[in-house]
Amino acid sequence: MKRRDIGKLSVSELGLGCMGMSEFYGHTDDAESLATIARAVEEGVTLFDTSDMYGPFTNEILVGKALAGVRDDVVIATKFGIVRDPVDSARRSINGSPEYVRASCDASLQRLGIDTIDLYYQHRVDRTVPIEETVGAMSELVTAGKVRHLGLSEASAATIRRANAVHPIAAVQTEYSLWSRDVEREILPTLRELGIGLVAYSPLGRGFLTGRYTSMGDFGTDDVRGSGQFSERFTEQGLAANLQLVERLKEIAAEKGCTPGQLALAWVLAQWDGIVPIPGTRRRTYLEENLAAAEILLSAAELTRIAAAIPADEVVGERYSPQSMRSLNG
Repeated sequence: MKRRDIGKLSVSELGLGCMGMSEFYGHTDDAESLATIARAVEEGVTLFDTSDMYGPFTNEILVGKALAGVRDDVVIATKFGIVRDPVDSARRSINGSPEYVRASCDASLQRLGIDTIDLYYQHRVDRTVPIEETVGAMSELVTAGKVRHLGLSEASAATIRRANAVHPIAAVQTEYSLWSRDVEREILPTLRELGIGLVAYSPLGRGFLTGRYTSMGDFGTDDVRGSGQFSERFTEQGLAANLQLVERLKEIAAEKGCTPGQLALAWVLAQWDGIVPIPGTRRRTYLEENLAAAEILLSAAELTRIAAAIPADEVVGERYSPQSMRSLNG
């Protein structure tokens, strides 16, 4: 697999998001998840993404176990900052205090079973703590040898600039796909200017752009997308309104001889060589389908046609619930 640079990190051009292996998207299967991570390594994937809040905590343990035998060949990225209530894990807060940064790092290192985190993100910006204080504490972790590179997730352009002035930021992680293109307005230009990579999560629109989901009944009862509370996009009305966009994508994919999901991933890859998408899956079949997208070449005319098929202003609904949207872009 080809490689790309995010900051001073060289990684495979497609990474693997591991969140769904432990929570949120239905029934989990650790054996299949471990096999999927192993296959990803065999196929040349080097960037593996997790967080302390996935599970919570159990996803880091799974990822650490899966990568223990190839530790020196991979880049492990994890995050801190979203605090889940120990009684009700659906209730969350954000903590960016220096004390919490240090404690979270030590706990993640222990769960992952590693000495150094390759890429450590602040998962959400804490508006009550100056970003300079949070990144200052993160910088101390680099000095201590516990972290190699720093990142932010869902941060505004202004926050990215302030953080980068304290310590070089290697990557910013945010949602980016044909279905979610807010990043194009301010974030991408800022990252290009500063030499910071973009790690694009949910590049398949949380599975919607694959064309596999056409109604709420397609999601299991333990899948947050089927709750009706996750996002207006994942309601019967939202899905119905947005299905026409996916149908347009299917038409172009059929002409190109690929799946709509592969076309959506190829489009993201083609936007800038500083972007590394991390499509998530816990199944080897979908992993291999996703990785094949890296071989799809799109002409300028095709890129324009694909973007026109799913205009950003025609997508119905925000990408999160109103409460979750308020936690973004601090």
